[in-house]
Amino acid sequence: MTEDGRELCAIVVIDERGAIGNKGGLLCHLPADLKHFKTITMGHSIVMGRHTLESFPKGPLPGRQNIVISRNPDYAPEGVTMGHSIPDALAAATMPGAVFVIGGAQIYKATFAQVDTLYLTRIHHTFDEADVFFPEIVPDEWIEVDREAHEADERNRYNYTFITLKRVKK
Repeated sequence: MTEDGRELCAIVVIDERGAIGNKGGLLCHLPADLKHFKTITMGHSIVMGRHTLESFPKGPLPGRQNIVISRNPDYAPEGVTMGHSIPDALAAATMPGAVFVIGGAQIYKATFAQVDTLYLTRIHHTFDEADVFFPEIVPDEWIEVDREAHEADERNRYNYTFITLKRVKK
């Protein structure tokens, strides 16, 4: 939950071991996941680290408030809102509704305890070369509220499942 009481969500694609990346990039190209990501995050504030922003081939994502966390006070790319800490970034979210954490690993790790809803795309494959991982998802802390399984096809090389998890309130 954010300081102002809005839902904090994380959205991520992981493999069977919880891997999220390799050498600064995604594990693979999965067009269905990119479309799913766009549908869920459109019209919302999205929070990310500098490396995540710099991995976007066309810069900030349109239709969303792109909030970038960097400790570098001189880093100020065009088209983004800067936050120099997690609290600053979350407080800077001005679009209505939920705020989405979209990566990278350090930002996921720093915000994971606050996340209310997790939008997870699980690729049913293990990428042995992966070098970046998502925080451990402890099953007792989450309840599954939605699941949509998909088979590989001509555009999506691997079987995958969209899963929505809500944090169990204690």
